[in-house]
Amino acid sequence: MIKLGSHVSFAAPGYYAGSIQEALSYKANALMLYTGPPQNNKRVPMEKCKVEEGLNLLKENHIHEEDVIIHAPYLINLANTLKEDVFTFSKELLKSELLRSEILKAKYMVLHPGSHLKEGVEKGIASVISGLNEVLKEDPTDVTICLETMAGKGSELGVSFEELREMIFGCAYPERLAVCFDTCHTNDAGYDLQDFDKVLEEFDKVIGLDRLKVVHLNDSKNPVGAHKDRHANLGYGTIGFETLCSIAYHPALQEVCKILETPYVNAHAPYGLEIESIRRKEFNSQLMELGK
Repeated sequence: MIKLGSHVSFAAPGYYAGSIQEALSYKANALMLYTGPPQNNKRVPMEKCKVEEGLNLLKENHIHEEDVIIHAPYLINLANTLKEDVFTFSKELLKSELLRSEILKAKYMVLHPGSHLKEGVEKGIASVISGLNEVLKEDPTDVTICLETMAGKGSELGVSFEELREMIFGCAYPERLAVCFDTCHTNDAGYDLQDFDKVLEEFDKVIGLDRLKVVHLNDSKNPVGAHKDRHANLGYGTIGFETLCSIAYHPALQEVCKILETPYVNAHAPYGLEIESIRRKEFNSQLMELGK
C-alpha cells in the first residue's frame, strides 16, 4: 500500500496524539505537521505535547514513525544576506525544530530553501550552504532535512533541480540533506508533469532519486512555468487527477510518503475524500460540494 496522508494540526488539547487521530480520521497511513505555528516561533514545550500518547497511537495503527513528516516554519530564511539577525534567528530556530522533530522520532523535516531577497541566486545559495553547515555541524540528531522544490515566486531559491543540487552537494554534510518534491511548485517552476517519467529522469540525473524522500501531492491553479504557487484540489487544477494519481503510484516512489496540502473546500478539510479517491484511483467529481 502506498504511503498517503495530509497536513494535520498540532495544537491543544491533543497536540501529537491529536495529530495522529486527525490523520486516522482521513484513513491516512502518513502525515505531516508543524510543531507549532508556521508563521512564528512560539512553541509549547514538548513535554506538554502528548508525545508518548501519539507514539502509542502510531504503533497501534501500524503507522511507521518515519512516515510522520515535520515541516519547518515558514519564517526560516537561511538565504537572507540583508539582515544578519534574521540569518542568526533562522539558524537557531532550525536547530530547535530539529531537536523537537527527534523527540517525535521523525526522520524527515521539510524546509523551504529560502529567498535571496533580490540579492541574487548565487549569493542566496552560498548563504543557505553556510547556514546549513553551521546548523548541522552542531546538530546531534539524525533528522534529514528535505529541501523543497519551489515555484519561483519572488526571489525563491530551489526553483530548479540544479539549484537544489548546488545546495546539497555544496554543504559539508550532504548525507543529512534530501528533497521534498512538491508537484504544484514543480509545475509552476516550469517542469511539465504530464511527462513525469522525463521529469523524474532529469531529477535522477541532476540530484539522484535516492534523495527524493517526500512528495507533496498538490494540483496547481496555474499553467506550467507560471511561478505563482497556488495549490488546487486533486483533479481541479492544471496538472489533473490522472497525472497526480500516476505520480502517487509511480513504481520508483513506492516507499516515498505522499502528503496532500490541498485547499479546504467550503471551510471543510477535503483530505479524507481525496485520499479515498487516490486509493480508488477515481476522480471525485463531487468534491466541491463538500460541506454544502
